[in-house]
Amino acid sequence: MEPLYTAEALSTGDGRSGHVRSSDDTISVNLAPPQEMGGSGQGSNPEQLFAAGYAACFHSALQMVAKADHKKLGDSAVGARVSIGKEGEGFGLSVVLEVVVPDLPVEESRELAEKAHQVCPYSRATRGNIDVELEVTDQ
Repeated sequence: MEPLYTAEALSTGDGRSGHVRSSDDTISVNLAPPQEMGGSGQGSNPEQLFAAGYAACFHSALQMVAKADHKKLGDSAVGARVSIGKEGEGFGLSVVLEVVVPDLPVEESRELAEKAHQVCPYSRATRGNIDVELEVTDQ
């Protein structure tokens, strides 16, 4: 791979109870474990950041494959639900991608979502490592 762009971020403090910031300071976030994991919930967490990145990246991939197929997505949206849980002796992640394309029949949208899942860098990076489920609707 020939990099087109490299993002940099630095975590300081106590990891999940610390702070992260990007090298250009466009992201600067205090972190705190969610209440469900015994934390205060008074900050963001790595799963939220991963969900935001995956949703945006997948939405771009969806738009790219739709354009290649000469389809218009209209007011489409992609949401990502990232779950963390115990897996063996450690922890694991799972993702549900919620794809909403109100201007196309659900089956056409599902086909586009499957194509996007093949080319999205986040999908490619997670394939075979974590469960990723696609939920496609028109509302």
